This record gives sequence, structure tokens and C-alpha cells, in this order.
Amino acid sequence: MSLLERLNEDMKQAMKNKQKDRLSVIRMLKAALQNEAIKLGKQELTEDEELTVLSREVKQRKDSLQEFENAGREDLVEKIRTELTYVESYMPKQLTEEELTELIQQTITEVNASTKADMGKVMGAIMPKVKGRADGSLVNKLVQKHLS
Repeated sequence: MSLLERLNEDMKQAMKNKQKDRLSVIRMLKAALQNEAIKLGKQELTEDEELTVLSREVKQRKDSLQEFENAGREDLVEKIRTELTYVESYMPKQLTEEELTELIQQTITEVNASTKADMGKVMGAIMPKVKGRADGSLVNKLVQKHLS
């Protein structure tokens, strides 16, 4: 089942259950996916392109969450947290820090990296492997730790 089909099914269920918050998030995700398809001039997005859109939506919500927490807006913090859980439910299973560390070490070996100057090579090689399954800032931090 494609992501769009899954969103349609979940949208129907949210309507039946009168879950307004969930329904608005699903509609927003569908709109984001359709806008991306239009932007790319395609009828349907590939799984990779769908993952890119979902990752972007998660990142936007995490950034908003951080800003609202800094501003002390607890009313908005709760709303964004709820949205974030709904959006993350469509993401693939996230890698644990141990799995990520193992993958980073393999990649460092593959590209023969040894110093921080090789950071770009390692990041370029690892990001496609972990796309949608790990936060980019965490990957960056772990790569730096292993190259120092």
C-alpha cells in the first residue's frame, strides 16, 4: 500500500472517529505530497521522494517545537507534539544509536576516512543509507565523534 493510499484510509478512519487533530495533519501531509508531485511534474512520487517530504515535515515540526518551548508557549507546544506523533507514525522505523554507530563505522571504513577533513565524504556516503531512519544532526554529531 502506497503512502497516499494509507493516508486516504487513515483519513476516512479519522473522519469516522471525529479526530479533528489527526484529520488536519493527514490532510496537510496529503497536500504536501501532492504539492511535491506537482513541483516535480510527476503523477506519483517514488517512495524515496515521499520519504523526503515526510522528513521535511518532521523537521519543520521539531524546529517549531524548539521555538515554542523557548518562547514558553505551552499551548502550542502540546499541539505541535501531537502533530509530530501523527507525522512520525508514517515514517519508517528509526535506527537506534547503536545501529547508527555501526553503520557510521562501516561507512568510514568504506570511504577510507580518517580525519575531520573527510567529514563531507562520510556524510555524503551515509545520508542516503539512513534517509528517513535517522536525524541528520545526530548522524553529523556521531560522525564527528568517530573522526576525531
